Amino acid sequence: MTDFSTLLNPEQCAAATAGDGPILVLAAAGTGKTRTLVHRVAFLLERGIPAERILLLTFTNRAAREMIERAECVSGGAVSAIWSGTFHSVCARLLRRYGSSIGYRPDFRIIDDDDQKKLVGEIIKSSVDNPKDFPKKEIVAKIISEAANESRSVETVASRWQTKTAGIDADKIGEIAGKYALRKRELGAMDFDDLLVNALAMLKTDGRVREMLQEHFLHILVDEYQDTNGLQAEFTDILAAKHRNIMAVGDDFQCIYTWRGAQIENIMEFPKRWSGCRIVKLERNYRSVPGVLDVANVVMRDAAGQFEKRLRPIRSGEDMPVVCKVYDSKAQSLETVKTICEMRSRGYRYGDMAVLYRSHYQSIDIQMTMARMKIPFRITSGVGVFEQIHTKDVLAYLRLLVDPCDELSFLRFVSLLPGVGAASAKKYWQKLGGRFDGKLAAQREQLGSMLGAKARPLWPAVSKCFETAVSRLAAGENGALVADFADMFYADRLESAWEPEEAESRLDDIKELASQIAGAENGLEGFLADVALLTNLDIGRNDPDSDRVTLSTVHQAKGMEWAVVVIPWCSAGMFPSQKAEEEGRQDEERRIFYVAVTRAKDRLFMFSPMMRKMPDGGIFPVDPSVFLKEIPAGLLKVYRVVAPPPAYSSFSGGGSGYSRPKPTYRTIWRR
Repeated sequence: MTDFSTLLNPEQCAAATAGDGPILVLAAAGTGKTRTLVHRVAFLLERGIPAERILLLTFTNRAAREMIERAECVSGGAVSAIWSGTFHSVCARLLRRYGSSIGYRPDFRIIDDDDQKKLVGEIIKSSVDNPKDFPKKEIVAKIISEAANESRSVETVASRWQTKTAGIDADKIGEIAGKYALRKRELGAMDFDDLLVNALAMLKTDGRVREMLQEHFLHILVDEYQDTNGLQAEFTDILAAKHRNIMAVGDDFQCIYTWRGAQIENIMEFPKRWSGCRIVKLERNYRSVPGVLDVANVVMRDAAGQFEKRLRPIRSGEDMPVVCKVYDSKAQSLETVKTICEMRSRGYRYGDMAVLYRSHYQSIDIQMTMARMKIPFRITSGVGVFEQIHTKDVLAYLRLLVDPCDELSFLRFVSLLPGVGAASAKKYWQKLGGRFDGKLAAQREQLGSMLGAKARPLWPAVSKCFETAVSRLAAGENGALVADFADMFYADRLESAWEPEEAESRLDDIKELASQIAGAENGLEGFLADVALLTNLDIGRNDPDSDRVTLSTVHQAKGMEWAVVVIPWCSAGMFPSQKAEEEGRQDEERRIFYVAVTRAKDRLFMFSPMMRKMPDGGIFPVDPSVFLKEIPAGLLKVYRVVAPPPAYSSFSGGGSGYSRPKPTYRTIWRR
């Protein structure tokens, strides 16, 4: 028999070798959660539990594969018979075996998101008098999905959306949801949400299947339990009800996905739901140096409604986390590049470093500066700022203002109007003689007269954008060009095409783009020339085998780690976000900040700009984030840049030969 006490620390060993009964393992960041689960599987197998009677539920197939592969190294091939996988994959497997009890054939089809939206779109067209005035299929599909995951009626969820999106008719959307459900039945199909809903319904309604599965699964292990929604928690509760051998592993401090259905109440109330529950806390951190953990502990010290935990360092290290108080976003991006190059000169690879931001738009200046200075980077989303659809749309408008003969920009721009396809756009271009100068009233009138019935009602607003651009260009108000375009036309397009959160995120990108243009040193034409160059430099950026700095939102970075982590925009209204503060969601913002901090193994740099630029070129002061203010001065090294940064041209590119230029402004270091 394996002596697990020689392989695990005391807390890990206590969790892995626990006897029967419910157990909650509170695995703080970097404390060996996966290692504990792997050895729990090995322990159960050595106790004689048949592998096929163990259920291991995860949130990604990658996590499930990793655990099984590691468990095989400990226990051998017997592990392969374990029921393991994501909630959706396990539910699909059960439904193929036993779904006939609720009327499904074993060969039911699983439809993906695209198929779902296509079906919903077809139903909208056949059910609504004016589909173009009805919420888009993506929004309706999202409402249906939220209702399924929250176990609420579609009408209830749709009513909630009425405050966020124009044109929501809760009763009509409920009717469409009913037709969508019937259509899936006709096709013998389920969407991803149905896998959870129907598996749970099967357990609730078919006593024979429920009792058989409850008897079969002797032990149930759930990874990342803080990310479960109501359906998933109820599903596991029912399966484990007979033997009561359920191990929930997670960290309430890292519950950051409530926006997609995670319910922190599931982990917080687990001991109440399971009488006699044993709680084991994993607090020994193997990832980060003491200074990083000191900051992480302070961040969560006063968080409301939590399981008290304190990260305890195993590693040694004297480097303190650094707060860089810089003048503005431009200074932040320059200092970020300097930090990356300095860390590289100390022996770190680019791939050992990450820049983690709260929202995607906060990375725009950093992306541009890193590209200018030839610092190789990859973006976890795989899409750079100038590769995104909404950015390309705005740039097409700007390029057309600068160059009326730019055919590609015209074709993209005019295709934004409803009912204008590629063939129509090409025809308009030819009729205009291969030139469109929207600053000229005659040209605007000529194009407007060509448009079809769908596009014509929107043309006055678009025409007004071009008309206003004349005075904006003359006054050098380049950022306002983008703001006008969004206010007069493009914001409505985004809101009609995307669900509210996504539309708002894209508008944030556009606002930041406007700020960048307003502050561009070489004017609008120079900015567009830079964009063309930077886009070309982006080729091959996401090559997985190349040595590149990672740029990522905090949400996408969860579960990962880097030697060096930079967190930009640790400023009020940015991190925590202004919207979250207004909506009273600061507790979740605190958890997101905690996750960002605990990704760092060796070095942590947090930037706090003192000024924020506006699309009109103006600036306003911003305070440091409340999360920074809470950290005692003795835990940080503070670096102040107290003057506006010099021009980009005064800095050379990166690479191994990079030498940090002597600043032309004052710096202050203090402990």
